[in-house]
Amino acid sequence: MSVLTVGQLTAYIKDLFAADAMLNKLRVSGEISNFKYHTSGHMYFTLKDASASLRCVMFKSANERLAFRPADGFKVVVGGRLSVFERDGQYQMYVESMIPDGVGSLFAAFEMLKKRLEAQGLFAQGAKVKLPRFPQCIGVVTSPTGAALRDILATLSRRFPQSEVRIVPVLVQGTEAAAQIAEAINFFNTFSDVDVLIIGRGGGSIEELWAFNEEAVAQAIYNSRIPVVSAVGHETDFTISDFVADVRAATPTPTAAAEQVVPDKHELLQFLHVAEKRMFMMMRAKIDNNRRYLESLANAREITRPNVRIDQYRQVLDSIDTRLKDRLAYVLQGCAARLNYLDGKLEALSPEAVLARGFAICLDEAGTVVRNADSLNDADFLNIRLHQGIVGARVVKT
Repeated sequence: MSVLTVGQLTAYIKDLFAADAMLNKLRVSGEISNFKYHTSGHMYFTLKDASASLRCVMFKSANERLAFRPADGFKVVVGGRLSVFERDGQYQMYVESMIPDGVGSLFAAFEMLKKRLEAQGLFAQGAKVKLPRFPQCIGVVTSPTGAALRDILATLSRRFPQSEVRIVPVLVQGTEAAAQIAEAINFFNTFSDVDVLIIGRGGGSIEELWAFNEEAVAQAIYNSRIPVVSAVGHETDFTISDFVADVRAATPTPTAAAEQVVPDKHELLQFLHVAEKRMFMMMRAKIDNNRRYLESLANAREITRPNVRIDQYRQVLDSIDTRLKDRLAYVLQGCAARLNYLDGKLEALSPEAVLARGFAICLDEAGTVVRNADSLNDADFLNIRLHQGIVGARVVKT
């Protein structure tokens, strides 16, 4: 028999672990102890029960997807593979997934995730989308075999059969449920033209409803451009989906959600009947009012005795004519006075008036007015214009 080194033996055992299919896809439950969150982001802890303990490591790439922060005393179910850490010669579990196990751990994880998502704004009222009044197409994300789907379809058919219903069947509990629900919501937003989404299931324990507390589902609801109605469990049950959804059914049952999504056709018909009667009464009242108005017009003096109004207008025209004539006479009188005044001024400035007062105008042979004696020479011929007549003269001396 050959002698093996410690390293060779450890490597051999590690290969045995790697070759075992069961050890490479494990799910183990237990209580966390010796929990350490390393500065590298990796988590180291021991998983134990009453009879044994198991060393575990969960690397940062895996634990970043956790909806809660593990701690000592948490009961969890982990998934991953078993292998040998050669340096210490010990086997340990490399954890790839973790979910709380037990009511206490579930409630603690629920509160952790709720506080974190609320701080990120996923519950903000400003992010909520209003439901359409008359949805033409409704999407449903739930189990295809549960009573929830039957209740939703029955309620939609009874209240508003005009709406089309499209269903994406998913698991609503178990380890794969959250991923399927999130994928279904994303599918509707990418490939469908539905007006509103209903997601949910019937009642159950916190463990059975846990898929609707997963962060993947919360993010899918928050990112949905289609308004989402959450209908998970009973009235006393609250899930993360209820806080993120645009609407939580008043009593979060599938039936209540369907009732909140569509109107009741019987109520609509009753409303239309009442509206029809009110419209008929308003039309009758309008017609009666218009008839009375026409009758009052037909009996008006302007219609029965039009000459009265014409005579009034004639008097008005006569009054206007008189005022126009008076105004025109006043204006003309003022214009005449002004003209007389201007005529007097022109007359006073007229050359004829100057000549009449004994003055004369002296013109040379060219007919130019002589204004300066220096412009004349002896024997120049002049024409002297008097008030009456013209006298010819020659210059004797200047």
